[in-house]
Amino acid sequence: MSTMTATRPTPSTVAEHLAGAPKSWHGKITPDGPHEPEAGRYRLYIGLFCPFAHRANLVRHLKGLQDILPVTVVKPYPKGDDRGWPGWQFPKTADEYPGATPDPLFGASYLHEIYFKADAAYPGRYSVPVLWDTKLGTIVNNESAEIMRDLQTAFDSIVPDKNGVTLYPASLQKQIDTNATWMQTELNAGVYRAGFATTQDEYDAAVPRVFAALNKLERMIAENKGPYILGTDLTELDIRAYATLIRFDTVYVQHFKCNLGTLRHDYPQINNWLKNLYWNVPGFRDTTDFGHIKDNYTKSHNDINPRGITPMGPFPHIEEGYEADLVRLRVGSVNHPRVLEAERFLE
Repeated sequence: MSTMTATRPTPSTVAEHLAGAPKSWHGKITPDGPHEPEAGRYRLYIGLFCPFAHRANLVRHLKGLQDILPVTVVKPYPKGDDRGWPGWQFPKTADEYPGATPDPLFGASYLHEIYFKADAAYPGRYSVPVLWDTKLGTIVNNESAEIMRDLQTAFDSIVPDKNGVTLYPASLQKQIDTNATWMQTELNAGVYRAGFATTQDEYDAAVPRVFAALNKLERMIAENKGPYILGTDLTELDIRAYATLIRFDTVYVQHFKCNLGTLRHDYPQINNWLKNLYWNVPGFRDTTDFGHIKDNYTKSHNDINPRGITPMGPFPHIEEGYEADLVRLRVGSVNHPRVLEAERFLE
């Protein structure tokens, strides 16, 4: 273990957190190798709390890959010290934390052990998701957006597409790419920029941009007439947005102080879209664990919530009652002056 402690990372800034690890793996599962598609060859390490790991796991479910690609789930807390050391833990037994699973490959105690098996001198953060190749004994990829894209086609040559899911259709790729850019910057990463702000000025600059993005998304859903963000087709944009917004009222409003509004009160179109995905589309509710989500944020960010108390609310986590006719719903917004100003510069 002495070689591991020598590679402890330096304290991460908000920018580093949002940008990802200094070193990443960018492999793909393809028939021409070196990571060929094989059932049971790969393992996906995830945290049910993490919105970025949620993307990958959600695609895994939508594509019906549960039997082809097993997962190992880290505990939602503790994470470690202010340097992120020693990082996410595996439970010792399946009963230690419901939903978390012991590591079956190496009996590892910490996720950093998996990283060090791929690179003994790895200098970065020990993030999830991680796609591991058991045959070559290395990490294939640890970038969530790339894994999300890769898993849509990775096993098509050996597994029939049971669900007919095409999340990146050729006809919508330009729209998906254009909207994914601002969604990642202003919404997916924006909530973290607000939540991890260390000064009033940083926070005041970050929060309006989050709600400017929500205002834009609210209008998009209404204009495209649903049930999905771009209309009748479920796409990567829905995956990207869902992984953040399923956590919004539950965590980001109070824990990250994104409290200029809530989805259930201020954004009827987004709230309705969210209810449809969670209650009506297989895979979304199956991959959402509010226990892991709430425990992670409230019990692993000691500087934000030093007593580690997890709020009971909101209740319910997700409301029921989807309205298929979106014209019957008002188009909401948060009209704070700084939000409206931020909308003017939203790409």
